[in-house]
Amino acid sequence: MDNTRALTTREPDVLAMIDQAGNLADSTRTKYKRALTRYLATGADLGDAEALATYARDLPTSGRAFLKAALRVVTERTALTLKGSADPDNVQGVQAALYRLDALQSAIETTTTTGTKAHTWLTAAEVKRLFQTCGDDLQGQRDRVILGLLAGAGLRRAEAAALTFADVILQPVAGKLRTVLQVTGKGAKDRIVPVSDALANALDAWAGVIGGTGQIARAFTRRHELADSISGVGIFHLVRKHGAQIGKPDLAPHDLRRTFAQLGLDAGVSITQISTLLGHASITTTQRYLNLAVDLSVTVSDFVPFA
Repeated sequence: MDNTRALTTREPDVLAMIDQAGNLADSTRTKYKRALTRYLATGADLGDAEALATYARDLPTSGRAFLKAALRVVTERTALTLKGSADPDNVQGVQAALYRLDALQSAIETTTTTGTKAHTWLTAAEVKRLFQTCGDDLQGQRDRVILGLLAGAGLRRAEAAALTFADVILQPVAGKLRTVLQVTGKGAKDRIVPVSDALANALDAWAGVIGGTGQIARAFTRRHELADSISGVGIFHLVRKHGAQIGKPDLAPHDLRRTFAQLGLDAGVSITQISTLLGHASITTTQRYLNLAVDLSVTVSDFVPFA
């Protein structure tokens, strides 16, 4: 790429940058690529700040936000390439290109909302009813485990989709063994999430059914055969399906994560502990491996009525 040019406008190159970006959920990656594709379909130059600003002004708030976020990924990767190719002969051209990249980020104005936004939380009784919507057949067992990872362990849907049986670990505490999940979250940050005996038993039973290797969460093929994995979108639709059965048709995976936190708080678990379990707080490498930041004797999962 010419160092005097900030961005390539070839759609395959731009979309490849989104595909190569780490730590993006599948659904987020899809929305970023859609936002960029729609802009490029107008024939405008992705490196034209004025054209971007004009186009973005007519977008809904969410559309502007996705385009701006997608552009940030592309410009950051482009900037990294430019800096890596800098030498004494082209440094001025590289610097000029970097300035243009900075200008692109300011071209799209987004509005940050303030105040309190209504979210969905389930009561303990509603969580119990949610689990009871899962049958005893293979699909019901699969659904119960996935819902358990969301509501009983507070995992993000991408974390639940990525979790493997090798990530289910036994650790000694107070003279007994506690099952914990080794979770890799946003920013490739590891954390340990202790789970209740009920959820641990369900994971053990599920491992016995499907072999105990590979991904825990699985999709079903069109032939109703169990696949090797499931996408975040698949988990989203699974939650919606069971939410509708308890009168919550708009229930989303993140609502179960909020429910996990709320039930823990109501039960007296400290906010600091909940923050650590959710992966909101940074922890050191030693804490990740030795679990020093997490109290294994009691966990939020103990108070979630996993059926």
